[in-house]
Parts: sequence; C-alpha cells; structure tokens
Amino acid sequence: MNFRPRAKDEPEINLIPFIDVLLVVLIFLMLTTTYSKFTEMQLKLPVADVDAQRDYPREVLVAVSSDGRYMVNRQAVSGRGPEALAESMAEAAKAGKDSVVIISADATATHQSVITVMEAARRIGLSQITFATQSSAQAGSK
Repeated sequence: MNFRPRAKDEPEINLIPFIDVLLVVLIFLMLTTTYSKFTEMQLKLPVADVDAQRDYPREVLVAVSSDGRYMVNRQAVSGRGPEALAESMAEAAKAGKDSVVIISADATATHQSVITVMEAARRIGLSQITFATQSSAQAGSK
C-alpha cells in the first residue's frame, strides 16, 4: 500500500487569451470613438427657456455687472469683497435663513464675481441659491 500523499495539481489561470481579448476591445473602442475638441465649442451663456418666472416672496436679488460691481435688491454695494456683500445681503434677507438668493450675473461677468456672491451667502447662512437667466427669445432680440 502506498500511503504517501499525492501532489495536488494547482489550477492554473492563463491570462494570455484574456489580455488578447482586452486589446482587441480596446482597439475597437479607439477606432470607433469620436473625439470633440473643446476649442470648437461655441457657447453663449446664460440663456434658458422657462414657462413663467417664479416670484419668491423672500427673495434677495443680487446683480453682478460685467466689471464686478454688485447690487443687492437694486441698492449698490459699496465694496467688492465678500464681507461688504454679506453685510448688504444680511440686511436684505428679511426672512432670515429661509430667504432665496437670486443671482443675476451679466453674461460677461467673471466666475470669481459669482463665486463671491455665493461665498457671501454661505457666510450669512443662506443656502437656497438660484440663477436668473433670460429666455432665448429675449437673447435673440438684443
């Protein structure tokens, strides 16, 4: 009788066919994918089509001009920093933290100007922010 344990055959995973299939799939995807260049995009912002403009009873209207000046509820803000803007917005927010901030930014205003408005709203605890746009019919007439 032979009592020596037999050597168990270890299962072997052959990765070569798997790699071949993945390379074929990769080549197929590379040949069929179309790439668009960002330099070819023509963007015109901000324009949106809406049925009717909603009227918020507790709204804080913040206008941002193309040169970075701010107006809160049609009152000019003396400074351009988030501190002065936050102070003006806090005075205009009659409903407190339930007020809605509506940002009306010029299409050529810098992103930093809009971010400053959002930062000022965050500092005084206003979390409901929306952006005002014009309809495409209004944009075409100008």
